[in-house]
Amino acid sequence: MLRKIRIILAAVFFIAITVLFLDPAGVVYKWLGWTAKAQFLPAILSLNLVVIILTVIVTLVLGRVYCSVICPLGVFQDIVSNISGRRKGKKNRFTSSKEIKWLRYSVWVLFYAAVIFGVQAFVALIEPYSAFGRIVTSIKHPMMPTVIIAAVTLIVIAILAWKNGRTWCNTICPVGTLLSFISRCAMFRPVIDTEKCKNCKVCEKRCKASCIDIAAHNVDYSRCVACFDCIDNCKFDALHYRFAWGKGSKAEAPAKAAEGEGSDAGRRAFMTGTALAIGAAALKAQEVPKRDGGFAEILPKVSHDRTELLTPFGSKSVKDFYNRCTACQLCVSQCPNNVLKPSTDLMHFMQPYMTYTDGYCRPECTICSQVCPAGAIEPITKEEKTSFHIGVATVERDLCIVQRDGVSCGNCARHCPTGAILMVPQHADDPDSLLIPAVDEAKCIGCGACENLCPSRPLSAIHVNGLPVHIQD
Repeated sequence: MLRKIRIILAAVFFIAITVLFLDPAGVVYKWLGWTAKAQFLPAILSLNLVVIILTVIVTLVLGRVYCSVICPLGVFQDIVSNISGRRKGKKNRFTSSKEIKWLRYSVWVLFYAAVIFGVQAFVALIEPYSAFGRIVTSIKHPMMPTVIIAAVTLIVIAILAWKNGRTWCNTICPVGTLLSFISRCAMFRPVIDTEKCKNCKVCEKRCKASCIDIAAHNVDYSRCVACFDCIDNCKFDALHYRFAWGKGSKAEAPAKAAEGEGSDAGRRAFMTGTALAIGAAALKAQEVPKRDGGFAEILPKVSHDRTELLTPFGSKSVKDFYNRCTACQLCVSQCPNNVLKPSTDLMHFMQPYMTYTDGYCRPECTICSQVCPAGAIEPITKEEKTSFHIGVATVERDLCIVQRDGVSCGNCARHCPTGAILMVPQHADDPDSLLIPAVDEAKCIGCGACENLCPSRPLSAIHVNGLPVHIQD
């Protein structure tokens, strides 16, 4: 029964998060966005105390059910492992193995050091929710280099899951390692009844976490993901999921020794791990040339080299945005205006950046601020959006077709939603000369409508430079 409940809940979360990333209309986030916000590391980065506390409590009471139910990458591994186990002769294919401590804890320390010091490229590479997000988003938006990283991640994780089940979770995954500190002293755990156990090793051979050692009647609760496969496959009723607070991992160990060694070590690991974690609080895809009605090829726009990067409305500053962003690609996937793209810059590798070559940030759109689970983009309303200033437009007269080609335009001024662009005489001493744009910096919010809709090619005659710290009126 426990296994069936776990599978149903896991299927609900997995399907919901997958649909969220693949949503073609950009509307399901209103109903499914909570599944992204339930992810543990994004909750830490956004200081979502409700999710953090609930995850810790659930793990402390029930064990690592987060890894088997809520984490989409964990569920994906279970799916691959299950398919592999259906092959002839591969049903009971796992063996007990010891924890690879040096690798597991080295990766964990490096990961949270990267979180603390803002090395987000490393964080994004192995954080489970972000890794899964890149894999799914690459199906909808196959943009380099994200698609390459996603493909390599998919292949590595799939091979490990196919052969050895939960190797990635219990060796590389930093969230799994963090929760393992807590699960060591979980209140409810799978416990072996030594009097009923016949040492048949079926549970050991079916354990995808390789954490059951029947010879020693030992369960490594730091790696157990509470999948209940062992309980479901025990023919002798020797495994039970029961209250075991204060007990060690060995079923036959004297109560006093188990309580002294297992419980104290678990509590120390739990306190240390939780404190450290909470304290840590793209080449473009090839494009088909566009045609203007039949034959003339329209040159694609090329983005300007900005003096300062642009980050979305709702982010406090460039630094804060990139320190919090886990590069999960959810905002990229949901952006209806093609403004957000994964970066190829090594400093912000795979994290999104704003470009106005394919669209502009429409004042009525706040989707990215609603779906971001890490707090890199804080929720804002449509009314609030126009009070934020994320950048300022700059005019390069030499590129403007008014000056370059001697024709009237004014496209930027007509489409500016805040009236920040004024058309003034090209020659100040000649009021009858052609009109050319000028920017009222106090009104400009940096939406990029002017840059995107400027007819000048390949570089727009007007472009937006970001503000390092955003201003709100």
